[in-house]
Amino acid sequence: MFRVPFLVGIALLIAFGGGIAATLAALEATSGFGSIRIGSWDAFPEAQTIEADPYAKSHRADAGKLLYGTAEGLAFTASVDSDGQRLSGECRYRLAGAVPPARFWTIYTADQQGNALAEDAGRPFALNSRTLLRSADGGIDITIAADAQTYNWLSVPQGQTFRLVMTLLDTPVAGSSGLIDISMPQIRKLGCGNA
Repeated sequence: MFRVPFLVGIALLIAFGGGIAATLAALEATSGFGSIRIGSWDAFPEAQTIEADPYAKSHRADAGKLLYGTAEGLAFTASVDSDGQRLSGECRYRLAGAVPPARFWTIYTADQQGNALAEDAGRPFALNSRTLLRSADGGIDITIAADAQTYNWLSVPQGQTFRLVMTLLDTPVAGSSGLIDISMPQIRKLGCGNA
């Protein structure tokens, strides 16, 4: 007597549960379409515009973050080094090279969801174009490590994976249609552990 309603209930539970799980997995798998990829760095220039795809709009709503307009700026993220290996707090990295033209830029370490890591005991988890010591050629040279380093140092949590987020403000890159050559700094692994 209760067999048919029970089987219908199970089928509905599987259908709704599977649909919700598949939707959440699809939303976590991508930040949207139309990305700019330069080496290890990704940016989504249309994520904050009206032309944004549904995945980008969903990420924007889920994160609750204020995004920059096309003329205001562009945020690049990197979760792997220049060799394609995931960034880890167990290793030391060197971020060096030229930064695209921008009136002002920031770089900070973030968790895998893109949330800035909290400052711990005065460690520098963020740097910007005004506080950074430049290399002789005008580029940047930053050491990224869990323990203190000389010169420009960006702190990361020991043993955790992390992302780098570089935000370019008031930059022609945000509205570029491919007419300017864009290069981003390289992320090179210096060693892991005590090596």
